[in-house]
Amino acid sequence: MSGARKADRPFLWIVISLVVLGLFIFVSASLGIHVREGIEFSRIVLNQMIFGIVFGSIALLVFARIPLTFWQKNSFWIFLGTLVLTLAVFIPGLGFEHGGARRWLDLGPLTFQPAETLKIGAPLYFATLLGALGKKITDLKMGLGSLVAVIALVGFTLLIQPDTDTFLVISLGLCAMFLMAGGRIKHLSMLALGGVACLALLIFLRPYLMDRITVFIDPASDPQGAGYQIQQSLIAVGSGGAFGRGMGQSIQKFNYLPEPIGDSIFAVYAEEWGFLGTSLLVFLFGGFAYRGLWIGQRSKTSYGMLVVVGIVTMITLQALINIASMLSLFPLSGLPLTFVSKGGTSLLISLSAVGIVLAVSKDIATMRKQRVTIS
Repeated sequence: MSGARKADRPFLWIVISLVVLGLFIFVSASLGIHVREGIEFSRIVLNQMIFGIVFGSIALLVFARIPLTFWQKNSFWIFLGTLVLTLAVFIPGLGFEHGGARRWLDLGPLTFQPAETLKIGAPLYFATLLGALGKKITDLKMGLGSLVAVIALVGFTLLIQPDTDTFLVISLGLCAMFLMAGGRIKHLSMLALGGVACLALLIFLRPYLMDRITVFIDPASDPQGAGYQIQQSLIAVGSGGAFGRGMGQSIQKFNYLPEPIGDSIFAVYAEEWGFLGTSLLVFLFGGFAYRGLWIGQRSKTSYGMLVVVGIVTMITLQALINIASMLSLFPLSGLPLTFVSKGGTSLLISLSAVGIVLAVSKDIATMRKQRVTIS
């Protein structure tokens, strides 16, 4: 708290609330993995707490102290570093494959998913690029071309792993930054049409994506195969009712629901806490988005505003996509629920990104203090 003493307190408390609530949800969901797979319960929870919460909190405090000018001056090298780090998963002996995807680095006792770092590197650099464009952002070649170039770099790095979900989140965050910087909606519409065409081709080339679309259209089409996870998720959510079964009382997490501490953790939470509990979580994410964008709007620099818009959009969208997919309102994704799901890397990077937002909010606090002194 001392490192972010002058930062925006409402935003900080919302983040703290999400992390604390997320830990309670994670601890309860971890019981399912402990019983089903025999993994030591303390090992599951401690990994999340130490690598995610403890290291993430330290990163938040450090990043909240770093001046925004540092990120702006070094944004290109930071972005390049995150691209290279993400491609390091293809280095033999360092990167490893799991579930048909090559997304992780083996660091001995820990694993690290470097693609998460692009959620910081990409907005930091794109905000600098947008600032350099100035009024040229409305030009088709310069404005839309710059957006397409950055998205293409990120897309190449992620789609060869493959990691379609992370690519989608980062792309949407960059589009939000482009729009806030003065980019034309007509140009974004053109990009959207091209994106739909590329997505259709990708779905055709990758059968697992086709399965997701098929199950989304008809969740009962393959209840024992591709549709199994969403079927079990809907059962868990429906079983929770208005008030839930009670913390730790989920049935689905023990024998039926795949990935109860991963992308299915919202279904476990809904079963135990019911509609009222899930409403609280959605309300907190809504507060995160509102207060974060409020900070961005009041930033004293356009760079700070754009970075905050990118970070807040990516974190919020990832959470909403995860929740919507568990409710069959969006095709099933492998995205973790931000601040809640298993994934120390995701939590570490999310809290690091929050630190940058808090650094922007400290500038706002400084401006207010100066105004009071002058008056």
